[in-house]
Amino acid sequence: MYGWEMLSFNIHDGFLEAIVRGNRSGLLTASDYNNLCQCENLDDVKMHLTATEYGPYLQNEPSPLHTTTIVEKCTLKLVDEYKHMLCQATEPLSTFLQYITYGHMIDNVVLIVTGTLHERDVNELLEKCHPLGMFDSIASLAVAQNMRELYRLVLVDTPLAPYFSECITSEDLDDMNIEIMRNTLYKAYLEDFYKFCQKLGGATAEIMCDLLSFEADRRAVNITINSIGTELTRDDRRKLYSNFGLLYPYGHEELAVCEDVDQVRGAMEKYPPYQSIFAKISYGESQMFDKAFYEEEVRRLCLSFEQQFHYAVFFAYIRLREQEIRNLMWISECVAQNQKNRVHDSVVFIF
Repeated sequence: MYGWEMLSFNIHDGFLEAIVRGNRSGLLTASDYNNLCQCENLDDVKMHLTATEYGPYLQNEPSPLHTTTIVEKCTLKLVDEYKHMLCQATEPLSTFLQYITYGHMIDNVVLIVTGTLHERDVNELLEKCHPLGMFDSIASLAVAQNMRELYRLVLVDTPLAPYFSECITSEDLDDMNIEIMRNTLYKAYLEDFYKFCQKLGGATAEIMCDLLSFEADRRAVNITINSIGTELTRDDRRKLYSNFGLLYPYGHEELAVCEDVDQVRGAMEKYPPYQSIFAKISYGESQMFDKAFYEEEVRRLCLSFEQQFHYAVFFAYIRLREQEIRNLMWISECVAQNQKNRVHDSVVFIF
């Protein structure tokens, strides 16, 4: 459903939409993945990737290669493309593009705080942070002892500051509190992004609200499964679910009282869009949930390219590139560890 955006969209955003649709044509195809799955070592993987758009980033890497090098160089390509789009963007597209990186900022904050708790070296942790989620004072996170200090010393000057209002407590940081902090931040971030997309209106609101609702529902399922058998109470679990999505509010009530994976499955199968996801998974195969959700997400992201004059293509492209990098990491690990019989287990084909 289009509003009037088709009349003026191309004035400011037509060039960047053309760029992102051109970049999309460079995503790896099913035949590329089939060739990569036949590789005998990481040098073969590199040789195949040099014939793709990753070529300039990998061609000068010496042997022996490591999986981390391949993932790092492929991520660098994504970051370069993102920065190029951000530099060319005007409002409100520039704000929309910045929203896409807030999830990586949250993951980086959690990574640094968790690593510090387990006495890991800060420089080593910074190397593992996602480059799209970096900010100036990230190294200072290591000095915080509780969430109040975390906010006061570091995060008050970052885009994540508004999301911390529900997190600020004086409790010491431990593994459970850090995980609750991650999910509370993600909840606030997704709700804020959802409201921003609604304000944009038109096709952007229609498509992005559907994609973000799916993300919120997936996180609700993951929170439920991961909290089974932990100290987290039903009320605590319910507070971590986002206040939108297909499951909101009645599905959240059912998920909050689930005590095993089959009960989660029973609650989700009542919603037709999710029946197809759970139909692929046998009872007791909870480890396959991630792949099934990734496949459904990829399907929805690809559909967003079928419409024009909206910002969802930028979100979809970044997400599809990230899925491609996850695929390459899995294939490279399987090849490096000589586990080629498992190479198809976690690969999600995009086109």
